[in-house]
Amino acid sequence: MIHEKNALLIADVQNDFCPGGRLAVRNGDKVIPIINSIVKKFYKVVAIQDWHPQDHVSFAMNHPGKKAYDVVDVNGVEQVLWPAHCVVGTKGADFHPELNTNNFHLIVRKGTNPKIDSYSAFMENDKTTITGLEGYLKGLGITQVYVCGLATDYCVFYSAMDAVNFGFNTYVVLDACRGIDVPENNIQKSIDTMKEKGIKIIESSEL
Repeated sequence: MIHEKNALLIADVQNDFCPGGRLAVRNGDKVIPIINSIVKKFYKVVAIQDWHPQDHVSFAMNHPGKKAYDVVDVNGVEQVLWPAHCVVGTKGADFHPELNTNNFHLIVRKGTNPKIDSYSAFMENDKTTITGLEGYLKGLGITQVYVCGLATDYCVFYSAMDAVNFGFNTYVVLDACRGIDVPENNIQKSIDTMKEKGIKIIESSEL
C-alpha cells in the first residue's frame, strides 16, 4: 500500500551521466532496473534533470586555461568544472531510454541559469534560488522524501541534505545510487555526512 505522505526523488538518470555519456558515472545505468522496480511504492515521483545552456558556468570549456575537475571560485561559490553535459536539446540531456517515465508526476529541471550551478533538486548552489520543489511537496502534505539516482556524492547528496534542512524525514536508497567520487573518497564522505545529519541510508529491499 502506498504511503500517502511520501515522495521519491530520482536524480539525473540522463544519458550523459550513464556509460557512453559526456560525464558518465561508473555503472550509472545499473540504478535503472532498481528504480523501475520501486516507483510504484510512492505516492508522488519527482524526476530531476540537469538542463544546462551551452554557456553554463560549470563547463570547463567556458573557463579559458582550466580543465575538467579543476575547482574555481564563482562569485564566492566553490565551483567544480565539468565536461559539458546535459545541454538543452541534446540527446545527453534526455532521460536514459530504459528508465520508465510513466509514473513520473513532476519533472524538476535544474542548472538552467548560465551563471549558477545546481546540484540539489530544492535549491541552486547560491543557496538562495529555490526551485519550488519544497512548496510542491509540502502543499501535498508529504513528510517523507526518498532520494535515489546519480550521483551519490553530488545531486543525491545535495538534494537529501536540503530535504532534511527543509524538515522532511529523508532517506537515501543507496543501491539505487551510483557516485562520481570526485575528489577521491567523496562518496564515503558524503554518506557519512548524510548519516550525521540524520538522513537514513537504506536499501531498496527495505521499502
